[in-house]
Amino acid sequence: MVGQEAVVDALLVTLLSRGHALLVGVPGLAKTLLVGSVADALGLSFGRVQFTPDLLPADITGTDVLNDADTAPGSRPHVSFMPGPIFKNLVLADEINRTPPKTQAALLQAMQERHVTVGGVTHALPDPFQVFATRNPIEQEGTYLLPEAQLDRFLLEIHVEYPTEAEEREIVRRTTSGQPQQIEPVVSAEEIRAIGQLVPRVPITEEAVNLAVRMSRISRPNDADAPETVRKYVRFGAGPRGSQALVLSAKARAVLRGEAAADLEDVRALALPALRHRLVLGYRADVDGVSDEAVVRAIVDAAR
Repeated sequence: MVGQEAVVDALLVTLLSRGHALLVGVPGLAKTLLVGSVADALGLSFGRVQFTPDLLPADITGTDVLNDADTAPGSRPHVSFMPGPIFKNLVLADEINRTPPKTQAALLQAMQERHVTVGGVTHALPDPFQVFATRNPIEQEGTYLLPEAQLDRFLLEIHVEYPTEAEEREIVRRTTSGQPQQIEPVVSAEEIRAIGQLVPRVPITEEAVNLAVRMSRISRPNDADAPETVRKYVRFGAGPRGSQALVLSAKARAVLRGEAAADLEDVRALALPALRHRLVLGYRADVDGVSDEAVVRAIVDAAR
C-alpha cells in the first residue's frame, strides 16, 4: 500500500498493537479528522487536546475539585475528581510539541503506565487507551522539542503526505457537496480489546525476530556491524523498544493481512515508522542533508 492507504494501515497496526502513534504532517492534511473517524468506525470514545504553551498537566489529566452541591448543612464539602480529556479510549494530542516539558511529562506517564496520579490518588485510564499525537514539521515558533524518552513511547511515527491529484479531487467533491457522511461503527470496543489481546499471541518466524533485533542493533553507531551511514550520521540508535516495536507491529500487520504468522516482509514493511523516531542524528546529517528515512533505508539494506 502507498499514500493515504498506507497511513490508514499504519494507524490500524498501532491500534491492534495497543500502542501509540505520532502523526507528522503539514497543516490541512486532515490528521485530526482521520483520528476522529477511526474512533467512530471502531466504536471508541474520542478525546481531543489542543496543545498550547499555557496548557497545564491538570488540563489533560483532570483535577480534584471541592464539591459542596450535595453536602448537608453544617458538613464540610468533599473533594471529588473531575476527569480530564485523557480519560477516553482514543486521545488525540494535537500539536504535541507546542506544550512545555512539564505537561508533556504528564502525558508520558499516562502513555507508559495507562493511569494518572492526581492528589496522591491513582486513577486507571479506560481500556483500550491509546494516544495519537500530531506534530507540525514546518512551524518551529513557540514549539518545544519532544524528549527522546517520550518519542520512544510511540510505537510508530507515521508521516502524512500530500494526497495524489485523484485523491485531492475526490476530497474536494466530498467536502463541498451536501452533508458530511456519517460514520457507523463496524466493531465494538470489546472486540478491539479482544483483538489487542490476540496480537501478541500471533506466531512470528524466528528469522523475522532475528531481523528485527539486527535492525535495532545495527542502528547503533558503536555496533560492529553498523553500516557506514549509521556510523557517520547517527549519535544514538534504537534501544530494545525498537526491536519490540518491530515484532509487535509486524504481528499486527499479519493480522490485518489475514496471515497466520508474521514474517520477514512484515518486519521490513514497518522498519521506517518503527525506527525513524528512535534515531538521534548528529549535526553532520543536517549539514549533508541526510534524513532519518535515508538512514533507516541503509539499515534495512545492511540487515538483509
